[in-house]
Amino acid sequence: MTLTGQIAVFLSATVLAVPLFRRLRLSSILGYLAAGVAIGPFGLAVIDDAEGVMHIAEFGVVLLLFVIGLELQPSRLRALRRSIFGLGLAQVAVSTLVFTSIAHLFGLSMNAALVTGFALSLSSTPLVLQMLAERRELNTKHGRSAFAILLFQDIAVMPALAILPLLGTTAATQSLGVTVLHAIKGLGVLALLVFGGRYVLRPVLRFVAETKAPEAFTAAALLVVIGTALLMNGVGMSMALGAFVAGLLLAESEYRHQLEADIEPFKGLLLGLFFISVGMTTNLSLLREHPLLIAALVLGLHLIKAGLLWGIARVARLPARHASPLAVSLAQGGEFGFVLFSLAVGAGVMEQSLAQLLVIVVTISMASTPLLIKLHGAFIEPRLNKDEAARDFDFIDDQNSRVLIAGFGRVGQIIGRVLRMRRISFTALESSVAQVDFVRRFGIKVYYGDPSRLELLQAAGASRAEIFVLAMDDIDASVRTAELIKKHFPHLKVLARARNRQHALKLMDLGVRYFVRETYFSSLELARNTLEALGLSRADAEESIRRFDIHDRKLLAQQLLAGDDEQKLIQSAQQAARELEGLFEEDVRGAEPVGAAEGKNQATA
Repeated sequence: MTLTGQIAVFLSATVLAVPLFRRLRLSSILGYLAAGVAIGPFGLAVIDDAEGVMHIAEFGVVLLLFVIGLELQPSRLRALRRSIFGLGLAQVAVSTLVFTSIAHLFGLSMNAALVTGFALSLSSTPLVLQMLAERRELNTKHGRSAFAILLFQDIAVMPALAILPLLGTTAATQSLGVTVLHAIKGLGVLALLVFGGRYVLRPVLRFVAETKAPEAFTAAALLVVIGTALLMNGVGMSMALGAFVAGLLLAESEYRHQLEADIEPFKGLLLGLFFISVGMTTNLSLLREHPLLIAALVLGLHLIKAGLLWGIARVARLPARHASPLAVSLAQGGEFGFVLFSLAVGAGVMEQSLAQLLVIVVTISMASTPLLIKLHGAFIEPRLNKDEAARDFDFIDDQNSRVLIAGFGRVGQIIGRVLRMRRISFTALESSVAQVDFVRRFGIKVYYGDPSRLELLQAAGASRAEIFVLAMDDIDASVRTAELIKKHFPHLKVLARARNRQHALKLMDLGVRYFVRETYFSSLELARNTLEALGLSRADAEESIRRFDIHDRKLLAQQLLAGDDEQKLIQSAQQAARELEGLFEEDVRGAEPVGAAEGKNQATA
């Protein structure tokens, strides 16, 4: 098959597999792996040269490590240093020691066992972060701990890449003097990179940036990555390590964001190609021949890794309700395992058959993680959170506040701070125990309870309050609370936070007239700034925003009358857009000089 034909096959496999896996809420990495299995020699055999593809695709790993280096700003590391070098170091060290010992007991050589143990200690950064984001758990204790551990794992890969070539069969046959010489060369190149990054790279990038030619800067970015990678490879060290060091040196430069933006498209495509090539080398016959062995290895990986993570989290005094989801989230293998297994085979550290077996185990462990998290949420989390669920609502001793705030997250806290500044009494209600405990650490009085419960509102003094601020994050709970307030406390003036337009319509349907859509006014302000940046005067820009605001409020009222009729909603939105365009066209015609308007009319007659 020609090169063009192979590119078409890779792109077709990506376009079909990755969107399908994302729709199933699975990692795109699994989509790439599945695509590789399908087109590889153990699948449909559309492409046979998996090794040749792998050599090209490894450059995707090099770009990935460069971007990771760019993101590891020293300031960011300092802020998370305790979690990163506490939890992260403990997890990688303990897991590597345990898995290495087990692998050695099963007959692997010490070098192969060490690579296997370290690779299995790593978790999948994109998979875990994606799942935590979808579950809105990134800002929880276990979410922040998981992020710190994953960050340390990314850092730990660098020395592993430097050591791996020294573990190979070729390195073992070298004399001590040759090995020392290679080490000195490597350190010399690293020193050269540090010097060049500080005194050469930045001036060169500044010179290229001043030309204002985007393609030249993109070429310079790729040259930095390729140049450092080839330099490290020339002394027998990992190309990825060189790219990482280059990224780290540019992490706090003024070009960091531009470099990342220029590299990102190439990184995404080539990294996807790398995972496809890993999938192509995945021997599915092993799964047919040894299903029980592979199932036992996957189960063992999950159980051992989750047990170790649980123990480390508990030693670090993480509560059980956070240690448990942390352990389940990180109990799989990671994408860097594929990188290490591939490099280990090339360096002669492990056999191809062992690498293929481990790739299958890691892949299945990643694919099964979303299911395990769902099972954990359904059966284990309720048991761990029973103390939280059984915790009684707080006794509210202050029942004479003028203002009640339901929901003390991002919005509620700002409102509370302003009221506190003006010495206006308020009572804050929050349904999350974790949020209540967190806010109280800062000396702010907030009560635990569900604002959609009538007895809690009565205990909070809703019958004597004047204002009820509805700042809850959950839309359904917000609507239930608004309905309760309107029914039992009609004297309260309700001021609500609306997450989006649909939330606003639900509140309006209940009779809530004072509400603010979460991003509405910030969007209008940004639109006004955009108009001014395009040359409009401040007065014209403000008038445009004022008219749009009036028109949008009118449209909102029309959509309330339309109810759930989708066709009417679409028609009203289209009609409103035409009316708004016509309104501004009339303004433009009215602002034109008389002569210009007449000439225009004659030209179009």
